[in-house]
Amino acid sequence: MSLSALKDKRERGFLDGHFLIAMPGMFDSNFSRTVVYVCAHSAAGAMGFVINRPQALTFTEVLLHLNMIDQTDAIMLPPHARDFPIRNGGPVESGRGFVLHSDDYLSESSIPVSDDISLTATLDIVRAISSGSGPRRATMMLGYAGWGAGQLEREIGNNGWLNCPASEELIFDDSLDDKYERALALLGVTPAMLSSDAGHA
Repeated sequence: MSLSALKDKRERGFLDGHFLIAMPGMFDSNFSRTVVYVCAHSAAGAMGFVINRPQALTFTEVLLHLNMIDQTDAIMLPPHARDFPIRNGGPVESGRGFVLHSDDYLSESSIPVSDDISLTATLDIVRAISSGSGPRRATMMLGYAGWGAGQLEREIGNNGWLNCPASEELIFDDSLDDKYERALALLGVTPAMLSSDAGHA
C-alpha cells in the first residue's frame, strides 16, 4: 500500500492504529526485533512505520539537504529542532520523509491515522517543527513498511507478527533500545516466552 492509497482510504481496517511486533522467527532481516505502527490496513494491503530503528541522519542534516537552512542557520537552530528525532521507518522509499504527530497540528495534507495521531508528508510540517510551531509530539520517519494485498495476513498466519493496540507513549518515546521488550509487555509477553516455531492446536 502506498501513501496515495492511504489518502484515498475512507474506512479503517482492523489493524489500523495497531502495533505489529516481530516474532523471533521473522525471516526478513529488515524487520528483525521491530515494532511497526500500522497506519493503514485494508483488502488492498497495509502501510506502517518501524518505530524502534535509529536513523543516522539528523534533523539539521535533513533541513540542509532540503535547502531550508544554510550552515549559518544550522549553528543557530534551537535545541528542539536540533534534537528532533528521526527514525528508519522501513525499507520502502527510504529517502522520503514522513512525520507522525499528535493531532494538535493539521495541514491540508495531514492524514488522520487514529483518533489522536496524524501523518503529514509535506514540507510545511518540517518548516513548522524547525520554527517551533509544530505539533506537541512528533517523530520523522525516513521510509515506510508496505505490504501488498493479503501479504500481511499471511505473515501473521505464519507466526511472523504479534499485534496489539498501539501506545502513543511508545510511538514517540526516544528510548529505542528496549522498545521491543516494552511493546511485548503490552501483551504481557517477554522475549523468553516466544518461540520461533508456529504452534497449532
